[in-house]
Amino acid sequence: MRILLAPMEGLLDHSLRDAITAIGGVDLCVSEFVRITDQLLPERVFTRIVPELLDGGRTAAGTPVRAQLLGSDPACLAENAARLATLGPAGIDLNFGCPAPTVNRHRGGAVLLDEPELVHAIVAAVRRAVPAPMPVSAKMRLGHRDESRMLDCARAIADAGAAELVVHARTKVHGYRPPAYWDRIAHIRAAVAIPVVANGEVWTVADALRCRAESGCDALMLGRGIVADPGLALALRGGPAPGWDAVRPLLGRYWRRIAGHVAPRHRAGRLKQWLNLLRRRFPEAQTAFDAVRTTNEPAQLERLLGLAPDLGGRLDHQPQLRALRLDGNVVAVHGAAEAALG
Repeated sequence: MRILLAPMEGLLDHSLRDAITAIGGVDLCVSEFVRITDQLLPERVFTRIVPELLDGGRTAAGTPVRAQLLGSDPACLAENAARLATLGPAGIDLNFGCPAPTVNRHRGGAVLLDEPELVHAIVAAVRRAVPAPMPVSAKMRLGHRDESRMLDCARAIADAGAAELVVHARTKVHGYRPPAYWDRIAHIRAAVAIPVVANGEVWTVADALRCRAESGCDALMLGRGIVADPGLALALRGGPAPGWDAVRPLLGRYWRRIAGHVAPRHRAGRLKQWLNLLRRRFPEAQTAFDAVRTTNEPAQLERLLGLAPDLGGRLDHQPQLRALRLDGNVVAVHGAAEAALG
C-alpha cells in the first residue's frame, strides 16, 4: 500500500509534516498550495511555503515532498512550475480541489472542475514546462456543484500528461461533511489509465479497508485522519499503533517548529487545532487541549505542557541559521531540548 500525506491549508503545513513523518509510514507528502496569479514568484516564496526544498525536497525524516500549485492561468502556472522545478521538489502537484470560497471566487481550486478544457490546458502547460523525469500530478474533487463533469475532468488531467491523480471523494458543495463517496472513485479509475489515489474520510484502519474495497485504489491520501492519529500510516501497514507516549513528544517538536514562522500570539491556536483532532484518538490529549485554552502566552504554555524552548524551531526554519547546527555547542543545546521532552 502506498500512503500519501495530504496538504491542509492552515493546519498541515511543513511544521506538522515534520512531526507526522517523524512517526513513519508515509511514502510521500504534498505541500499546501502556492497561489499563482499573474506573475513569476521569487524563489523565496516557494521555500517559505515548502522549506523542505532547502533540504533536498524531503522532510527531516527523509519523506519526499511534492510541491502544490494553485491557479487558473496555464502560461503563468507553467512559468512558475519551471522555476519551482529548479528547486528540486519530489514533483509538482496541481490543485483542482480546494473548496474555499475565497479561492473559488478567484478561479482557483474546485471551481475549475466546471471547465475540463481549462483543466487540461493547465496540466499540459505545466507538464511541458518541467523536466520529463519530474512527476506532475493533480488533485481533484468529484466536481464543483455536482458530479456531471467528473469523468471529463479526470480524463482531461490524464490526457494532458499527469502521472497520478488524487481524488477527494466529495464535491465542493459537500465540503468536508461525511460521508465520502469512495465508490465514485472506482468510476474514475475505470476511465483513466494513470494511477488514482483515494482521499477523504479515512480516520481508521477499518475506514481504509472500506475505502480500498469501494474505490479499488491501493494508494490512499490521508489528511485529518492521520493528524488525529499520527500512527495511522504505520497501523495500515500492519504495525503496532503508537500510543500517547510516542505521540506526546511530537507536540514539543511541533511547538519548536512553529516558533520559527508563526507569530507568538497565534502559536497556541495552531497547537490547539492539532490537539482538538488528537482528542479523537487519545483521551490524554484532552488535558493538553484544556491547558491551551487557558493561555495564548508562549512561555506560560510551555510551562503548562512541559514543552521545550523555541530554539529548535528557529534553527529548523530560518535557513540563515541552519549552518549553526554544525557548531558543537548549538547541537548540545538542541539535544538537551529534545531530552527535555521525555
